[in-house]
Amino acid sequence: MQSIFGTDGIRGRFNEEITYSLAYKVGYALGSTLDKNSPILIGRDTRISGDILLQAITQGINESGKKFINLGICPTPAIPFLIKHENLSSGIMISASHNPPEYNGIKIFDHNGQKINKYFENKIQKLIEESNHNISLPRKVLPLNTNRDIFDIYIKNLIQTMGGENLSGLKIILDTCYGSATTCAKKIFQSLGADVRVINNSKNGLKINMNCGSTNLEPLKKAIKESPADMGFSFDGDADRVIGIDSKGNVLDGDHILFLWGRELMEQKILKNNLLISTQMANLGFEIAWEKIGGILYRTDVGDKHVHDAIKEKGAVLGGEQSGHILSKINNFSGDGILTALQISKFCKKKNINLNDWLKSSFKPYAQKLTNINLDFNINNLNPETKILIDQTIEFFQKIYSDNCRVYIRPSGTEPVIRVLVEAKNYQKVHSLSSEITNKLFIEIEKIIK
Repeated sequence: MQSIFGTDGIRGRFNEEITYSLAYKVGYALGSTLDKNSPILIGRDTRISGDILLQAITQGINESGKKFINLGICPTPAIPFLIKHENLSSGIMISASHNPPEYNGIKIFDHNGQKINKYFENKIQKLIEESNHNISLPRKVLPLNTNRDIFDIYIKNLIQTMGGENLSGLKIILDTCYGSATTCAKKIFQSLGADVRVINNSKNGLKINMNCGSTNLEPLKKAIKESPADMGFSFDGDADRVIGIDSKGNVLDGDHILFLWGRELMEQKILKNNLLISTQMANLGFEIAWEKIGGILYRTDVGDKHVHDAIKEKGAVLGGEQSGHILSKINNFSGDGILTALQISKFCKKKNINLNDWLKSSFKPYAQKLTNINLDFNINNLNPETKILIDQTIEFFQKIYSDNCRVYIRPSGTEPVIRVLVEAKNYQKVHSLSSEITNKLFIEIEKIIK
């Protein structure tokens, strides 16, 4: 059996890769693996399938002899924070993050509020493989009581990270993308005195991430154009990442957030070794500019778990991904889009600078194009020999084009696609090379599969 775990937990289309039976087995395996008897905390995003998967997981946990607390709809980062705060045994977030509504996933956290390591994943995988329980979908979904009191603890903590600073005088637009941020983002920003307008703010599991949120900034750009604001923030489905927009519609992605936030920490002399952690997707312009001011950028493979591991290994205090997944020391390196948006807003207020001017002081990005090669199969389900051939083909393409520009190719850990990143100073060169590489690579992969 291929590993059910990808780059960020278990992910797939509901009723295909992610089934009621699998979710039940995950709940049972997790409960059976834990030594601590304190409850397991469970949350979910707004997806329609979230309720059904919650039923399955809690049934599995119950039958393993463990207890659980249902947090209901919440941002993913609420889970790791509350595990630590309430001294719980572990946690589960039912979410497919930035993926479309038909997807769902299961993210598992240990008793320290960190995503489980490979050893823990293997233990759960082994128990699932040995399980002969094949539970079918229940005919009726039973309502489960939610504990919103401890959710308020998470909200209060986010407000406390502002250190007494408020956001009065700032006009901010939030795109909560029909997802987890709908539960608290507006309330938090308003409580800090900001003049807040929110779009896509209903809990709608059929619309989550659809033409909105951090993967589609057009609704937020349009909102800022129609109703001028100092800045806007667009979250993904489970609110663990965020992308900003300034008053002129310019994009503040994860690279810019790391550069600007990192520079503030560098000036305060609290950025250890002037080190930032990012991934192979980070813009080359970011790396060059950061090194120019005396910084070091360490790149990892794509995925916040890899960033987190490198942060711990190198003793860094800040890291993240271009996609807006930012890990800081403030909350024990748990990616939190709302926290990141608050910190950016706080810096603008304290520095008495608008985001547009602050962004102008950031780096100039190299031209960069990310293209998806859509596959009609899941690479993780291929036999090892075929996977090796595809890996060798990817490596070959990266090598032969590396003299002309930076090329980074990787299979997605959450979707049936291969992502091709091409980067250079000249946009025309990037555009033409990107088309050439993706077309040729697609043909070669088709040959391998046939």
